[in-house]
Amino acid sequence: MSWITRFSLRNAVAVFIFAFLLILLGLFSFSRLKIDLLPNIEFPQLSAQIVYPGASPDDVNEQVITPLEQAFEGLEGVQEIQSASYDTIGVINLVFPFDTDLDRLEQQADTAIAEAGLPEEATVEISRLSFGAFPIFNISLFAEEGVDLDELLDTDVIPELSKIPGVNSVSVGGLTDTELQITVDQAAAEQAGLTLGQIKDQIDQKFFSFPAGQVQQNDITIPVKVEQVLESIDDLESLSLQNSFNPSAPPVTLGDIATIEEVETQDEITRYNDEEAYSMAVTKKQDANTVEVADEVLEVLEKYDGELSYSIGFNSAEGIEKSVETLVKEGLLGALFASIAVLIFLRNWRATIIAIISIPLSLLIAAIFLNQLGITLNIMTLGGMAVAVGRVVDDSIVVIENIFRRLRKPGVEMTNEMVETSTKEILKAITSSTITTVVVFLPLGFVSGITGEFFLPFALTVVFSLLASLLVAITIVPILAKFSFKKIKQEEKEDVLQRQYGRAIAWSLRRKWLVLLISLVLLGASFAIVPRLGFTFIPDEESRLVQASIELPSSTTLDRTNEVSLEVEQLLLGYDEVDSVTTSVGARDFATGIKLVNRAGYFISLNDDADLDAFLDKAATDMDELVTSINDQTTVSVSEVSTGGPPTNNNVVVDLFSTNLDDLEQAAAEVEALLSERDDLKYVSNNFSEKQEQLVVTVNTEAADARGISGFQILGAISDQTRPVELGELQIGEDRPSVQLSYDEGVTSPEEIEELTLFTTQGPVTLSEVADVEQIESFTSIQKLDGRVFARVEAQVNAENIRAVSTDVLAAVESDIDLPESVSLEGGGGSDETVEVFQQLGIAILSAIGLVYLTLLITFGKARIPFVILSSLLFVPIGALFGLLIAQEPLSVSVMIGFLMLIGIVTTNAIVMVDRINQNRYDKGMPIREALVEAGKTRLRPILMTAFATIAALIPLALTTSSGTLISKGLAITVIGGLTSSTLLTLIIVPVIYEFFFFRDVRRETKKA
Repeated sequence: MSWITRFSLRNAVAVFIFAFLLILLGLFSFSRLKIDLLPNIEFPQLSAQIVYPGASPDDVNEQVITPLEQAFEGLEGVQEIQSASYDTIGVINLVFPFDTDLDRLEQQADTAIAEAGLPEEATVEISRLSFGAFPIFNISLFAEEGVDLDELLDTDVIPELSKIPGVNSVSVGGLTDTELQITVDQAAAEQAGLTLGQIKDQIDQKFFSFPAGQVQQNDITIPVKVEQVLESIDDLESLSLQNSFNPSAPPVTLGDIATIEEVETQDEITRYNDEEAYSMAVTKKQDANTVEVADEVLEVLEKYDGELSYSIGFNSAEGIEKSVETLVKEGLLGALFASIAVLIFLRNWRATIIAIISIPLSLLIAAIFLNQLGITLNIMTLGGMAVAVGRVVDDSIVVIENIFRRLRKPGVEMTNEMVETSTKEILKAITSSTITTVVVFLPLGFVSGITGEFFLPFALTVVFSLLASLLVAITIVPILAKFSFKKIKQEEKEDVLQRQYGRAIAWSLRRKWLVLLISLVLLGASFAIVPRLGFTFIPDEESRLVQASIELPSSTTLDRTNEVSLEVEQLLLGYDEVDSVTTSVGARDFATGIKLVNRAGYFISLNDDADLDAFLDKAATDMDELVTSINDQTTVSVSEVSTGGPPTNNNVVVDLFSTNLDDLEQAAAEVEALLSERDDLKYVSNNFSEKQEQLVVTVNTEAADARGISGFQILGAISDQTRPVELGELQIGEDRPSVQLSYDEGVTSPEEIEELTLFTTQGPVTLSEVADVEQIESFTSIQKLDGRVFARVEAQVNAENIRAVSTDVLAAVESDIDLPESVSLEGGGGSDETVEVFQQLGIAILSAIGLVYLTLLITFGKARIPFVILSSLLFVPIGALFGLLIAQEPLSVSVMIGFLMLIGIVTTNAIVMVDRINQNRYDKGMPIREALVEAGKTRLRPILMTAFATIAALIPLALTTSSGTLISKGLAITVIGGLTSSTLLTLIIVPVIYEFFFFRDVRRETKKA
């Protein structure tokens, strides 16, 4: 590769022009990078949401969920099928491997649904899950005086927001609908012999609009439509209704037995700080720029200033901008600290500037590749750049230091040949060290699941930056050195540090066993720290957002849920820590897709100085006391909102399986109580639902047949009494309102159900004559995992050692709880996934060491040399583990990635030294010991410079407490500690190990002497 340096020196102007073009292209690419909080990852999951109107949880499970589960089992690669059945609705979540083609699987799922033989009334919708599927905004909207906000949103605001290129969907909660309510006098209807179903049928027969074929006129096809329309509500009131069981009975008009009026309905109630408001959620497309979309949404809303006002309860763009600003700041501070470190050693401004010029150039070149690959600017790519800042300067430091050192020797002049020779002298060292740092990231392919996907942008950013830095070091740096170092003060003598280090090497080589023993003792002592560090997946980041919810018994109405919610809101707004509360009563849960009228959810924004843990404990206790005093079957959930990122896996899960639902309910309650008592767990949840009263009407077939009544007739009669009859939309003049039929009085007891009147050709009969009515208790939902009914009790671990807590919890469940015989237990949670990922990362680290060995073997051509270089890795854990202990950081995935990086970074120092040793031995003919001492003195400064520059660049990341940098923080501490210990020990250990591996040569040279 020395020809590249030669070409650059001879064509300096062309290289500068090319570099300038790369800078422009890099700046352009950087500006085009989409800004997001997280990498653009689509989870390998499909969700089927089922609506089966009027069906009970049992019916949803038996008639829809079970057939779909059986059909989905045949989908290619499906790993897990989890389902939930509720009144009217059901959800099935399918999990696949990360390399799955979801487009093809979605087509297979559609085919499976079509062939599952579902009831005609059931509808199924398939959706995917990704980071972009969650709202980027939660905005509360208020109407200004005299403004019809419903109409403004429907006709202007929502259509304009939907036109924004990056917007995927805009949903508004709390909207009111106007519908036509036909309230039937039940007594008058019975006297006329009419039911709601019959009234509906007669309305449908009188007022309709249907296509009736085509007429061919000459060469023109004219469609034909037959319609009978209403001009006004008066026409509807005057509709003549006939008794279908007694055609001779006189007809009555609809107005005689019913009142017709326009009413406003609301299926979801939303508020902001106890003030009625509409709640708007905006989701973006998978590849859209979150910050740009958020800005454009606010620009649209600003256009309607004077017609509406808004308050933002949640804005992910603010968190993204804050995280980006923090990481950029840490990166710039790192570059500054690295520059200062280089200046301290070189004591020359021009040499320092030349060395650090690789930082912006390398990162800009990396941005070109990131843009081409469609990778966003997120906390992982920015973290990669911040981490790479210290490493990308290393190659340039070694080059400029070698040129600078040779130029200071007496009689050496600045020429192309001198610069080329100086660069060539260390070319093998910097090339092999950069390649070894790059290849350590290749085994990340062993890490499966979201962790591997999540860290891929980080790895690519570092790899692109390092390769670019090598190119800069052998092209731009030599040219700048040639033009900058015209007048350099020459000096030959060694400095104090070099002389002292030379004596230290000589002393160590005479006491090799002692040096090795001390090093191994330090290494063993460092491993003793591991149990004190704790064991987690990814550390939690504290959030300023809290999510809470209350769930009343499933039979609770929307109005009653709203009444309870108002009291909860008053409680929350009374806390000094609370800045705002966004409330949704009866809203859809974005995590599950389930919409429950008995549930109220809250987004709580805290002040910056709030104590999050204290608030969570206080709010959970106070909310529980409040709602249970109103209804003791109400459940409460309070937790912080995740700041995003890969799943922390800091949870413990207990799954209980049984076909006996009563036993399952009892076991789940006991496990929940056990987990709730533990201080090392928080946010305990139990997915098993409560029971509710249910009426079962069993038709007496013989009695019904004798009176000429069908089961469907009985079903229709009961449905008329218990729920409104929907007519759909009806054309009345120019309007098409939704129309609903209901009786003026509904049934309120089982006895009233028994006394229902059924009309037959033989005359009216009561329901009790043809059916039995029984009141039973049934569960409000049925949860299944891979086809088996189960209950899941889950909690988040409130401690550093996730694995130990998880193991202890499962042992306590097995020993302290006497489970019913029908209940089986399976434990697990995030700790299992954490262990699996750590095992994969361990394999990745071992593979990386193997790849580094192959790289070094190819570079140096001797089998023993790579072992000498890799010996420096033995002492990485000493500083890394002590650093984690001091910083109170647990072992985590980010720490493991730090160890992976250290394999490449640490070997760089050993490579630089060993390369010089070999040059001394094979090119200059020095004895081994003399070669070791000379190489140590010569390479001392570049080794210390590169190490200190990397350490200095990472200090801001290691000390930061800002959100969005926690993944980088553990990595930075690991690299700083590991690089510090390995550098100091490498300077001594590498010469010692070298002599061990070449002891025969040393003995031979000693005899000759």
